[in-house]
Amino acid sequence: MSAAGQPGIVTSPHPLATEAGAKVLRAGGDAIEAAIAIGATIGVVYPHFSGLGGDSVWLVADREGRRAAFLGIGQAAEALPVFDGPIPTRGPLSMLTTACTVDSWRHAKEWSAREWGGRAPFPALLADAIGHARDGFPVSKSQAFWLAFRRSEAAHWPGFAPVFMPNSPSEAGSLFRQEGVARVLQAIASHGPRSFYEGALAKTLAAGLAAAGSPLTAADLAATRTREAPPLSLSYRGYELLAPPPPTQGVSTLAIMGILKHFDLPAHGAGSADHIHLCVEAVKRAFLTRDAVADPDFGPQPVEEWLNSDRLAEAARTIAMRRALAWPQPFRTGDTVFYGAVDERGRSASVLQSIYFDWGSGVPIGETGILWQNRGAAFCVVPGHPNALAPRKRPFYTLNPGLGLKDGKPAFVYGTQGADGQPQTLSMVLTRLIDFSETPAAALAGPRFLLGKTFSDSRDSLKIESDVGTAALADLAARGHELALIEPHSPLAGLAGVIRISGDGAAEGAHDPRGEGVAKMV
Repeated sequence: MSAAGQPGIVTSPHPLATEAGAKVLRAGGDAIEAAIAIGATIGVVYPHFSGLGGDSVWLVADREGRRAAFLGIGQAAEALPVFDGPIPTRGPLSMLTTACTVDSWRHAKEWSAREWGGRAPFPALLADAIGHARDGFPVSKSQAFWLAFRRSEAAHWPGFAPVFMPNSPSEAGSLFRQEGVARVLQAIASHGPRSFYEGALAKTLAAGLAAAGSPLTAADLAATRTREAPPLSLSYRGYELLAPPPPTQGVSTLAIMGILKHFDLPAHGAGSADHIHLCVEAVKRAFLTRDAVADPDFGPQPVEEWLNSDRLAEAARTIAMRRALAWPQPFRTGDTVFYGAVDERGRSASVLQSIYFDWGSGVPIGETGILWQNRGAAFCVVPGHPNALAPRKRPFYTLNPGLGLKDGKPAFVYGTQGADGQPQTLSMVLTRLIDFSETPAAALAGPRFLLGKTFSDSRDSLKIESDVGTAALADLAARGHELALIEPHSPLAGLAGVIRISGDGAAEGAHDPRGEGVAKMV
């Protein structure tokens, strides 16, 4: 659903989270403060994709030239188990990294106060989230789907059923409470975000982690801090696109766009076989170096080389318009939420928040009811690999929210759910927005694709929404793409959101028709 106007606007995957952010803007808060309110609320009402036990990655920018990336990414435990095989994707041995979302709120709020004069207190920013967790909220269609999808295996996750399947609240619209989460949020509101990492609440969490069988300790929680870094950037058709640096895959999104800039996309038509083919082939070439993305504290990350204009031009020259490149590449799953906010002064926040897989590790922490993320499963156990598991290391991260600047001022706020699919979805959304001048709602509604394996399809095929049309499908197949049709507006194609800000400050936004999200103007 879309919204347009002036002066402020927010977008998120859930109406209650969108309203929480809009309420902050109406009260005079800035974009970061609105985003904190959205993030806290979405962590309650979208517990299958996000929450206090996960991480967050932020991009912020304003009209005065300030820009920053906040990497709210938890680090691996100091004392790690030895794995003889792959790291488990669920359960306590997937809970190898701390959760940094709450600390990202602290860091973002301090930046807001210092750079933008933000003054909203945490109790006000967390009020909606606390109320929904305490009093209950209607189960979303998304939560109902993912609970039904995982019901048989979730019955075996330790402690999961009593918290998330009491009286089988799996029907959309049924009331669901998270009273333990409400108490934790109230503690954070009263004592500040660092109480999640130090003090009585942190001791409770550490005891719950230990009881569950995670190697994380109180010392690991206390060492958790958000990192601030300059965003990566790339010029595209008169815009400057920003992305977060490693260990996120932001460099891959920018590389895709850096390849596509060498083609006259408008000459091919939006949603045409040529448009889709070029995006797919650019994704393949950009992903060839993605396996090297890792924590820069543990090895070199030559992002300047990866984004070198000559290198990207050469990659573009290797694309054959009538022939698809074969594609067997490593696959990473994961789910998350995107939300964004722009205030009346054009100050902008673009955020992704995640517990990695749907339902994370599947393990709630004691009586808090907090689902801890399974981000430890994103590491590999191959010695010498850039993303090899190591103490205090941050894993490769799929989260990469985006900001587009025009003449140094925010012009687009965008991002999407979807792990491997994030750069792929963004290639289609951004080309529709910029190359084809579509509205946010139209750009989000257009047919999309997902290259590679998914949780439900192990083939390295090109999953493509069937409403692309029979002629385009036949054309793509003739070029050698192994197609697997998915339904129009399939959640497999990502849940994206966009806010566009024009030169006069007017804003227009939308969230993906593949979900229940909305944008709201204030």
